[in-house]
Amino acid sequence: MLKRKKDKFSVLLTEIAKNLDETAEYFVSYKVTNQTTLKEFSDTLKEYETKGDHHVHTMIKELNKAFITPIEREDILQLTNSLDDVLDGIEHFSATLEIYSITSSDEHIDKFSHYIRECAKEILTTIELLADNRLKDIHPHAIKIKEIEHNCDNLHRKSLKNLFGKETDPIKVIQYKEIYETLEEIADSCQSVANNLETIIMKNA
Repeated sequence: MLKRKKDKFSVLLTEIAKNLDETAEYFVSYKVTNQTTLKEFSDTLKEYETKGDHHVHTMIKELNKAFITPIEREDILQLTNSLDDVLDGIEHFSATLEIYSITSSDEHIDKFSHYIRECAKEILTTIELLADNRLKDIHPHAIKIKEIEHNCDNLHRKSLKNLFGKETDPIKVIQYKEIYETLEEIADSCQSVANNLETIIMKNA
C-alpha cells in the first residue's frame, strides 16, 4: 500500500517541532562555565530561534495562499504560534542569563531543563502523529506534557521557597526569581501546545 504524501502544513509543523526538539537537546546538554561559553550558548539559541521564526513566517505565508487546509487554518496557526512560544521562551532564558552574567546552574535550573527537554520530545511525537493523521494516538502524549508542566509548577514553588529562605543577596534574589519564572513560563507554553492539540483532536477525530 502506498503511503500518502504529507501535506505542506504537516511538513512545516514537523520542521518546527524538530527544530524545537534540537533546541531543547542543546539547551539541556550544553554546559555554561564562563562568559565565553555563556555567549556561545546564547548566540546558538538565538540561531535556533531565528530558524523557528523563519518556519513560522513560511507557515503564515502558506496559510494565506491556501484555499483548503487539512484542518482549520486557525487551529494550524494557533498550534504554530504555541510551538514558537516554547522556542522563544528558551531563547529568552539564555538572554536573561547573559544579561545577568550568570555562568553557573543550580539543581532547580537543571531539573527545569530536563523537564523542558522531556516536553520537547513529547511535542515532536505528537506533531509526527498529527502529520500521519493518527489523532487518537496523540492524547496520551498531550496528557504527559500536562503532567510534566504540573511537575514544573511544583518545582517553581520549591525553587522560590528555597531562594527566599536561603539567599541573602537581594540582587541574586531578583535575578534567580526571574530565571525560575522564565523556566516555568516555558513549561506553560508546552502545556498550551498540548491544549491546542487536544482542540484539534476534538474537532477532527
